[in-house]
Amino acid sequence: MAKHQFQTEANQILNLMIHSLYSNKEIFIRELVSNASDALDKLNMLVLTDEKYKEVTFSPRIDIVANKEAKTLTIKDSGIGMNEEDLMSHLGTIAKSGTKAFLENLTGDQKADSNLIGQFGVGFYACFMVADKVEVTTKKAGETQAFLWRSAGDGEFDIENTTMDGHGTTIVMHLKDDEDEFLESHRIETIIKKYSNHIPFAIFMDKEKFIPAVKDDDDKEIEPSRTDIENVQINRANALWTISKSEIKDDEYKDFYSSIAHSSEEPLTWMHNKAEGAIEYTTLFYIPSKAPMDMYRVDYQTGIKLYINRVFITDDEKELMPTYLRFLRGVIDSKDLPLNVSREILQSNAVMAKIKNSSVKKVLSELAKMSKKDAQKYEAFYAEFGNVLKEGLYSDMGNREKILELMKFNTINSEETVMIEDFIKNVDETKKEIYYITGKTSLSMLKNSPALERFKSRNIDVLVLNEEVDTIIFPMVTDYKEYKLVPVSDAKFEESEEEKKEEEEVAKTYEGLAKEFKDALGDMVKSVETTSDLTDSPVAIKIDKEDPSYMMAQMMKQMGQGGDVPAPAPILLINPKHELLIKLKDSADQNLINDAAHVLLDQAKLFDGQELSDTADFISRLNRIIAKAI
Repeated sequence: MAKHQFQTEANQILNLMIHSLYSNKEIFIRELVSNASDALDKLNMLVLTDEKYKEVTFSPRIDIVANKEAKTLTIKDSGIGMNEEDLMSHLGTIAKSGTKAFLENLTGDQKADSNLIGQFGVGFYACFMVADKVEVTTKKAGETQAFLWRSAGDGEFDIENTTMDGHGTTIVMHLKDDEDEFLESHRIETIIKKYSNHIPFAIFMDKEKFIPAVKDDDDKEIEPSRTDIENVQINRANALWTISKSEIKDDEYKDFYSSIAHSSEEPLTWMHNKAEGAIEYTTLFYIPSKAPMDMYRVDYQTGIKLYINRVFITDDEKELMPTYLRFLRGVIDSKDLPLNVSREILQSNAVMAKIKNSSVKKVLSELAKMSKKDAQKYEAFYAEFGNVLKEGLYSDMGNREKILELMKFNTINSEETVMIEDFIKNVDETKKEIYYITGKTSLSMLKNSPALERFKSRNIDVLVLNEEVDTIIFPMVTDYKEYKLVPVSDAKFEESEEEKKEEEEVAKTYEGLAKEFKDALGDMVKSVETTSDLTDSPVAIKIDKEDPSYMMAQMMKQMGQGGDVPAPAPILLINPKHELLIKLKDSADQNLINDAAHVLLDQAKLFDGQELSDTADFISRLNRIIAKAI
């Protein structure tokens, strides 16, 4: 017998389970039955596709046995089973990124953490909510050695060799003193019908059956009534997605979701679609009400299971749906793929490509309907998944327009977010330009950016994109229908000859101050220029996009090496109509002009969402200016 320590993350989960943070303990049955179903799914595929398993008998069933005398609850399956290596990796460590993300979200607040457990099923370890000792006997299909895994949830587990008829896994839970409810057959059956009715394999359990007394013609009792034990199937065992939509109740859809998503949260919505014709397939997709905890991790767990003619193939293939729809949970079942399809074939298969393309269009279409028919539900969806969906704007060119129509935008003229179809109603139909501003700063800061003043003065609305992901995505989104998307820094407005002449004359009067600012700032700025674009702010900065160093920085960023190239020095724009600049132009105090140049440049950088490289210098210069003013 070998003793082992649980991995740190597994121990954290165990401690949560043992202290019963989660009030809805019944989910442990859902989790173990789901694991048993997965084990049967995997064996079914191997028996049908792998020569090594052709001699293995596939006789799928799950059994639940409640022993009131011994106070044990047993869940047994005839699936793939585990060898010693599998036991170590499945029951001793936590490999799923979602579980790690779950642990990272723990707060130490019992109530908050118990809600997290409700959102996120924690698999096998959930059995320690009700058991103080668990024994797992298992033998892998096609192998001869069986193993016994044992733990009291105390940070250690044992593994020893044992014997076992057939293959599969048997989990025996020695229940805690106050968990007798899980030995009652009616309670177990209720839980199975709630969470596991549509597990595609039969679940059996012993149930008491009342047999009435046998009487003769004179109503005299020949045999007394009695209670027999009968082994019966307690779930429907039909894959929900194969049933006609008209025959499925909403509660059944929700219960099936809780089983495949390992979640006690209700889904936000679902989409059930059957395609017939040249390619036949069925999809059932759910959108969760809460974002999966590992959604922004590179090693996120995909939520889509692929079946071929109801035979499970994989739940670990990220190519089944695009990454920007990785929040989806559900099933794809195809009739036109070979059972022994490999991962490589799957990624290049024409049938799978058509299923994927059609499924993506269906999901985007359903989201579009939701945005128009149920604004409240769409708002809830967008709050959780809007930024992930946004990734499709650069990764899915074919559906870019549809994805853009699903975005909700802040604008300078609206307190509420707007959709692009509504936004373009107020766009100048002669220019057909949609202006936008991006920045890694707060929404209010960005809405008050000096770069927007020329648009406000002309009453032109602008999209305000303040999420960090926007700065990466939107420079690649150049058009929508016949409209051009233009960053505010690139917008050009026609000026009359008279206006141009007036600007040139004003610029001449500021040549001296512009030179003094440039001398004070040195290489921190490329140049100092007057502008007519500012109305309220004294200064702003802009980047010269024709500058070779800017072009190089952009090229390196696209190659993923943007951090290695310093940003080019900005152009400092000054507002000749602002009181500050007018007074500085007429000032002979060189020290004041020097301090003002630095403070105004820092001010412009702050409005641009940049951090100051020398906060202390900014404060000391500002204090000197205030002292002089007082």
